Amino acid sequence: MDDKHRENDLDQRPEQSVSKKSNMISEPDENGVRYYTIDQPPAGRLSSGESQPRDEKSAFASAPESQQGSPDLEEPRRGGQNSENEGSWADMDGSEKSGRFQVPPGGPGMPPGGMVMPPMGRKKSMKKPLIIFGCVILAVIFLGVACSSLTEDKEGKFADISEEHISVLYIDGTIGATDESAYSTSTYNHGWTLARLDDAIQNPSNKGLILFVNTPGGGVYETDEIYLKLQEYKATGRPLYSAMGSMAASGGYYISAPADKIIANRNCWTGSIGVTIGTLFDVSQLLDRYGIKTVTITSGKNKAMGGMTDPLTKEQREIFQSLVDEAYDQFVGIVAEGRRMEIPQVKKLADGRIYTAKQARENGLIDQIGTLQDAVRDMQAQYGLEDCGVYDMKYENTNLFASLFSKLAQASAHGAKSDVAALLELMEQQGNMPISYMAQIGN
Repeated sequence: MDDKHRENDLDQRPEQSVSKKSNMISEPDENGVRYYTIDQPPAGRLSSGESQPRDEKSAFASAPESQQGSPDLEEPRRGGQNSENEGSWADMDGSEKSGRFQVPPGGPGMPPGGMVMPPMGRKKSMKKPLIIFGCVILAVIFLGVACSSLTEDKEGKFADISEEHISVLYIDGTIGATDESAYSTSTYNHGWTLARLDDAIQNPSNKGLILFVNTPGGGVYETDEIYLKLQEYKATGRPLYSAMGSMAASGGYYISAPADKIIANRNCWTGSIGVTIGTLFDVSQLLDRYGIKTVTITSGKNKAMGGMTDPLTKEQREIFQSLVDEAYDQFVGIVAEGRRMEIPQVKKLADGRIYTAKQARENGLIDQIGTLQDAVRDMQAQYGLEDCGVYDMKYENTNLFASLFSKLAQASAHGAKSDVAALLELMEQQGNMPISYMAQIGN
């Protein structure tokens, strides 16, 4: 039914209907705009004979035709700005059961009922980029787990090798506690190394072990753990060799000392038999120069010894020296036992200096100059293991983030640092002073 017919029906209705209509439609205001009051019954509860407007055009039909599309008419007011007797824009959708709303003017080119939505800037959705980013992260995690599983499977096979074989265990990088972080770029994994030694010890098919040592050393505790595990291996009666790469200094020599034979590459640096606690810095005078005062609360006068802000006392220096001396005596004893030398003879060599391969052989610290392949062939020939296979046990850092963060670290290392930044970095390093069998050689 169109608007014209609907108006004629209203004119022909009884007086009661007209009265009801007058209660629903207000008189025109000063702008000629009428207002509807709509009582919307629950769905499915309309009484017979009542009809509900089917579209906005029908609902707004009472706006005077003379004023439809007039540019002088008041713009429809939006929710939050209506008067007390006016409903919100939500009333026009029928989302509320009752209310009043202004009948906006209609006109050419306007939507039904003359409702004009204000132009709004289109807000760019972030949902799609976030979904893509989330998928990328999940893919990286999945690949990391997959690579880790493959590595674990490969590691598990070392203990299950059934054929007679010689194992070559690579000790590459600074010896220290295992770095379990997701961003580790370390080439050495302490837990992995000890596990591989256990594999060699427990597998009866293993007939010999060669260490390929390429390390400047590391922590006293971790280095000694490897040494003790090698002593367990020697207790099986199988041969143990050390093949030294470009460097087998300090802790690298410590773990090589118990080997039945040490063969070093001709370009190898070894020795550095000694212990260091690191370099202690004293910036107390620098702080005084700038008027900086520090206060350290401790339970005893030696609890914070070695801090940068206070000079060492004589007593504190003696305490540190005693720690170094005890670790040094342990190192000397291991070298003397492994190389079948007297303690005084070892101490003459063990002043911390580095030896070339040639110098080390002349001083009895190694047996032969050669390569890893020479070490394999020598063990096979000396112990009748020519028919044995050779299995490399080499740790591989499969961390997907390792390569990325190593590049970032290299880039930041080349960046310029201010004096303050350098001092802060120095102070941070000062807080970590482990005793170590470490050769003090710049890379």
